[in-house]
Amino acid sequence: MKRCARIGMAAAAVASMLTACGSPTPSPVGPTGGKLTVFAAASLKKAFSEIGEHFTTDNPGSVVEFSFAGSADLVTQLTQGAPADVLATADTKNMDRAATAGLLAGAPSNFATNTLTIVVAPGNPKKIAAFRDLAAPGLSVVVCAPQVPCGSATTKVEQATGVTLNPVSEESQVTDVLSKVLTGQADAGVVYVTDAQSAGDKVTAVAFPESAGAVNTYPIAVLKQAHDPELARKFIDLVAGEAGQKILIAAGFAKP
Repeated sequence: MKRCARIGMAAAAVASMLTACGSPTPSPVGPTGGKLTVFAAASLKKAFSEIGEHFTTDNPGSVVEFSFAGSADLVTQLTQGAPADVLATADTKNMDRAATAGLLAGAPSNFATNTLTIVVAPGNPKKIAAFRDLAAPGLSVVVCAPQVPCGSATTKVEQATGVTLNPVSEESQVTDVLSKVLTGQADAGVVYVTDAQSAGDKVTAVAFPESAGAVNTYPIAVLKQAHDPELARKFIDLVAGEAGQKILIAAGFAKP
């Protein structure tokens, strides 16, 4: 009985040695991707949706979910605890708000710029030719709210030109301004050149030189709460890289 016990102990010791010296059994490899939530300014919807498709192709198994809204609203949502991995705003002011609130994992990087333009019904039936024409009596004009990047830029133009607009409504995101013109609820709206381009022949764009003094710069950053900072950084690298910049320029954005 004792002899059998000794044999069993020896066998166990040999097995232990073999396990220690041998190669460990490899663990199953999981999916290479993951879920990424991106909060982005409404004006980025078309371009970022396309960039998101490239990202999932480049990172098999990954999923990108976007939340598009006015930059001010996005930052407010984040300060109230909304979960997200990446934030892209349409101005530096709202990104600074996010930084001050301690939401960012690092310094943001600028990836695009955008400029204002006027949109009217096809053919420009009201014959609007300049920014000052938007103040004409009887003209229904829609703009972005002052706290929204496109609204802040519009205010800058008003101050620079001495023209005071009397809008029939102030929207929380630029896409809502465009919608009011598209549906005939307004005669004119002040939007970004990217929005006018996305609408195609459904609107006529009226450029005005004063817009050059109110160009908005778009920054992007990884959020401190990001569940996968490396994946978030890959998305930002794509946006700033050649493929992302090509998509943004095609959508009407300019380089920062």
